[in-house]
Amino acid sequence: MPEIPDLEAIRAFLNERITGVEITDVETLIPYIFRTPRADLEATLTGNRFGTILRRGKFLLFPLADESVLAINPMLTGRFQYLDPSAKRRAKTCLIITFEDGKQLRYSDARLMGKIYLASDAGKVSSIPMFLEMGPDALEVSEEEFRTRIRKHPGAIKNILTNHKFIAGIGNAYSDEILFEARVQPFRKRTTLSDDEVGALYAGLRKVMDRSIPILREKFRDGLDYEEWREHLKVHRKGGDRKDKDEGRCPRCGNYLTEIAPNQRVTTYCRNCQQ
Repeated sequence: MPEIPDLEAIRAFLNERITGVEITDVETLIPYIFRTPRADLEATLTGNRFGTILRRGKFLLFPLADESVLAINPMLTGRFQYLDPSAKRRAKTCLIITFEDGKQLRYSDARLMGKIYLASDAGKVSSIPMFLEMGPDALEVSEEEFRTRIRKHPGAIKNILTNHKFIAGIGNAYSDEILFEARVQPFRKRTTLSDDEVGALYAGLRKVMDRSIPILREKFRDGLDYEEWREHLKVHRKGGDRKDKDEGRCPRCGNYLTEIAPNQRVTTYCRNCQQ
């Protein structure tokens, strides 16, 4: 699932390449993911130009010269590519935008879970489903607001971190990393957290984002045939009690990491470090 570091890397890459370049052709290939009539989207984009690409939560926002906005929520399996038209198309390529320089921006979605919208202007973006209920972006929330908002959410702390109504942009992988940095067990109830632990969560959020975003931007600086990059993560999907190998160990204390998948969502943590 693309999360903030992934989307920030994609945004930076595309801003250097497609901003101000005329769109010469648009192909809408799989109707299911479009929440705007395909003919309207094709007509609006063709001959238009993108301004500076923005991000809010897990949405990428592509403002256009005529003030309309293309909004893409890639959800779990949406992927972006920027390449030559001769490159082989991925299965379930949904959208192809061709530019006057001959390059193409493609969006594919293996499970067709993503959504593509076209708002007539920036003010209409807020009417897109999920926008009105999203909390502040995780990169913009202050510690004071973080502390105030978290009191309104009961339940397990990992579920709260990934709830876009609390803060927007954090998913399964980076919530594991934040909890590891904060030394908080993922299934702790929010009501059991001390003020210091809430502060540690906020500090963990900042630390993980500050470390990860530059790594992802560097990884995709020269090419965007996008797949998830998770090698830099400290714990997520690096556990599993593999006691026959010198792998799956906590990078902090050396104990074996625990990896479980409640509700088919992998959670990795250290039973020793995270209490």
